[in-house]
Amino acid sequence: MIENTEQRTELSKLGEFGLIHHLTKDIKLYDNNTIKGVGDDAAVIRGGDKLILMSTDLLVEGIHFDLSYYPLKHLGYKAAVVNISDIIAMNGTPRQLTVSVAVSNRFPVEALEEIYEGIRLACDHYKVDLVGGDTSASHKGLILSLSILGDVAEDEVVYRSTAAEGDLLCVSGDLGGAYMGLMLLEREKQVFKADPSMQPDLDGFDYILERQLKPEARADIINHLRINKIKPSSMIDISDGLASEALHLCTESALGCAIYEEKIPIDVITADMAREFGMEPAIAALNGGEDYELLFTVKQQDYEKVSIIPGVCIIGHMTAAAEGARLIGRDGGVVPLVAQGWDAFN
Repeated sequence: MIENTEQRTELSKLGEFGLIHHLTKDIKLYDNNTIKGVGDDAAVIRGGDKLILMSTDLLVEGIHFDLSYYPLKHLGYKAAVVNISDIIAMNGTPRQLTVSVAVSNRFPVEALEEIYEGIRLACDHYKVDLVGGDTSASHKGLILSLSILGDVAEDEVVYRSTAAEGDLLCVSGDLGGAYMGLMLLEREKQVFKADPSMQPDLDGFDYILERQLKPEARADIINHLRINKIKPSSMIDISDGLASEALHLCTESALGCAIYEEKIPIDVITADMAREFGMEPAIAALNGGEDYELLFTVKQQDYEKVSIIPGVCIIGHMTAAAEGARLIGRDGGVVPLVAQGWDAFN
């Protein structure tokens, strides 16, 4: 009898980013026009006078969104913004978008019209052309797959891998709001399931609900940086939590970092909701995700210029790799920075 020695590795063992690395680590690039493949917010391809940026995102019902509380128009808008944010995180300009949809027969035509209305609203807002896509049947649920093209001048493109020791670590906006909006929606869903006569208690929480249901890509921050003649030395958008994205910058740039807890920008509504859930507000910011703010580094000589940009906070700096990625607490205590944000396989 031949013994079966085939091994089975669970997806959860690798996690989302570990799986991506595992599947793509041996990919070879053959075309000289492919400048950057896997490993950044978007692929970078040489094309004419500018570099072409390309990214794609997949949203699956029950994994990435819950239609019991997610309006379809908002879902379409967010699906587009998620892609647009990837181009902006490369310091680029989004140009064209394609949309592919797989849908079960429980959805009428009117539901798809709502999704596309949200996508069109995002395209109108960010001046992006909706140029194509595909549709398919699905045995269960709704799947959205969007791809986006953008461009950037060759001397303006920004990668995750080009930070330097001593660079200032900056973030746009405030963090943790999207996660606390999700926590609120999930709580009210459970209350309703237990007692359908109970109406959701969402009054006064518009800000964190909008952060979750209708985020915005930070094209305005890119414009402010350009006006002030600041080119980030590295950049990434915050889709999986501050800790996860900071570790991406550290890994890709072969550096460490120091983030100061007291410098992390957190809205008062976010902080109050976190405490209501028995959570430190910084945990929501570090591990929540879906804020779609920009995390970027700049040279120290740009300190004065970057510090006057509205909505930008300096939260730390990049260090030698040997120092590791660290969070400096309000009490001065130092703990390793650990990514505990969104992972589709856990």
